[in-house]
Amino acid sequence: MSGTATRAAGTLPGDPPGGRRALAVWGIGVSVYFVAVIFRTSLGVAGLDAADRFDVGASALSTFSILQLLVYAGMQIPVGLLVDRLGTKKVLSLGAVLFTLGQLGFALSPSYGMALAARALLGCGDAMTFISVLRLGTRWFPARRGPLVGQMAGLIGMAGNLVSTLVLARLLHGIGWTAAFAGSSLAGVVVLVLVLLFLKDHPEGHEPEPVSHQGAAYVRRQIAASWREPGTRLGLWVHFTTQFPAMVFLLLWGMPFLVEAQGLSRAVAGELLTLVVLANMAVGLVYGQVVARHHAARLPLALGTVGSTALLWAVTLAWPGDRAPMWLLIVLCAVLGACGPASMIGFDFARPANPPERQGTASGITNMGGFVASMTTLFAIGVLLDATGDDYTVAFSAVFVLQALGVTQILRLRRRAARRERERLVASRVSTVHVPA
Repeated sequence: MSGTATRAAGTLPGDPPGGRRALAVWGIGVSVYFVAVIFRTSLGVAGLDAADRFDVGASALSTFSILQLLVYAGMQIPVGLLVDRLGTKKVLSLGAVLFTLGQLGFALSPSYGMALAARALLGCGDAMTFISVLRLGTRWFPARRGPLVGQMAGLIGMAGNLVSTLVLARLLHGIGWTAAFAGSSLAGVVVLVLVLLFLKDHPEGHEPEPVSHQGAAYVRRQIAASWREPGTRLGLWVHFTTQFPAMVFLLLWGMPFLVEAQGLSRAVAGELLTLVVLANMAVGLVYGQVVARHHAARLPLALGTVGSTALLWAVTLAWPGDRAPMWLLIVLCAVLGACGPASMIGFDFARPANPPERQGTASGITNMGGFVASMTTLFAIGVLLDATGDDYTVAFSAVFVLQALGVTQILRLRRRAARRERERLVASRVSTVHVPA
């Protein structure tokens, strides 16, 4: 087949075939990520209970999530390197073991210190899941499916958040702290067994090229080569700027904000958190299809999401009176639902900027962005709440500072990344042209 015909069919030379088997294997990997997100976000519905159980204030409560995200963010580049070197199955298996032990430890912790250690262990295991799933997608599906496969992974992860909001919250108030968290840890055992028995790193005939690993020299080369690509850096800043408003809201501060600052019941607040998750899933499907068909839409979608989020937060926080109206809170939560899908666009900048042997490392660098921003904002909100006597208007204004920083960096890098991407595309087309015999 000629190179032109190959491109017309939408498949590049060397692309994996996709198909039902690819979907089944990828589904196992995504199930691990699904459970990891349940465990990651479980504190979001248990924040007020955790404050009572361990007798801590806002700053100490935020430390749970900050430490978890600190470990997660710090692990991203090492995990990317491990995935590139060891493959998906080994890294996902280790991740499942660690986050399951972390969730079980959190259930049984008798003290604040031990609970912190459990959340750190959970964050370490959680860090190994998403990058592994992204790499699994690139190994099993054609490149043209990349944006949609990535968005679908994010969508299924948000379904895990939905389980936390709807199921774990009810279990927590029905059967108690220890039984709810310990029982949920069994899901980690189930997905670990699935990975060990059925997951494969790649389809037959699509083994990656052998790479010479030379210890520290290999690590330095992988990181330096990925970082030199403007697309990797742009992906990091897109992820940084888009993800954190919803992450902070769902992971910890949404429930206290809605209950304490807006005077809602826990049941109504839980419904609004559910709306964020449902909106995320709906928008993820739309963004995935749009980006897969129109690559030029990546940046407008990302910046549009940032602008909409900033506007809704500004209106909500500046609303006259003590409380915002319900319709505004509903719109805010619906718009926050776009943050997760917008953050996935960051990987759509990093993916074409790097060859297959650097995909894990580049994804790790990109994935650091949103979690560093989330960690910073979680800490800032906790400190500001303690310093201002629980003034949520002042505390949540920290969102605007990080958004401004991120947008500045996106605008600075966008032209350089676009130029480099065009150069790589032209080079790949030239290399795949077939001259008829």
